[in-house]
Amino acid sequence: MHIKEFWDQLSSDTQQWLIDNPGTMIVPRTVTAIINGETGESDTVDAHGGTQLTDEDRHFIRDQARRAG
Repeated sequence: MHIKEFWDQLSSDTQQWLIDNPGTMIVPRTVTAIINGETGESDTVDAHGGTQLTDEDRHFIRDQARRAG
């Protein structure tokens, strides 16, 4: 997943979840389903329905958390 590319497509609730969980490595399937619905993406889902975030994704989310804080 490339959170940076899709950030503006995410709802404020979804953005807030990511900001509140900046260290998460795997986005739970419920949040992944919301993100996929908001962005139209679905190719990043693992066998359990979650999404593993890249180092770049986590760095971007931490930057967003710092800006929000």
